[in-house]
Amino acid sequence: MFSEPGISTVLDPATVAAYRETHYLVHADEVEGGPGRFTLTIDQPSTALMSLYAATRHTQCAFVTACNPLSQNVPDEVNDARQAQLRQELAQRSLKFIPGIGQHPTNGWQGEPSFLVLGIALEASKALGNRHQQNAVVWAGADATPRLVLLR
Repeated sequence: MFSEPGISTVLDPATVAAYRETHYLVHADEVEGGPGRFTLTIDQPSTALMSLYAATRHTQCAFVTACNPLSQNVPDEVNDARQAQLRQELAQRSLKFIPGIGQHPTNGWQGEPSFLVLGIALEASKALGNRHQQNAVVWAGADATPRLVLLR
């Protein structure tokens, strides 16, 4: 389910709005032929993501985190352990991923370390987010337009 008007969710509208406003920063500095660091914005086509797709020969991706399960603020050491588990799962599944951070521009919520996972389908992205107790993931298809995908 994308975050379009009329979609049913148990999430507070302010939480959904915060997800939509967040800047999803991708640290693609080390991707050969890639665009370097760039920011994904919900529902805004990304030329940098399109360039990354061309450099990596992928046509879909997801921006995911394991931090702050169900939007509950937990201590840094818990988030670090959760992110390490996510990193390990992605590596075990031989998925290509790039570090990033989700950071709201104004609300003071600490940025959440994240990964841009290349080549992952929408349903697999949802399953990954659910396994790591997230309310939403950001997914983009071949049009390189990041979409907020609500999981609850």
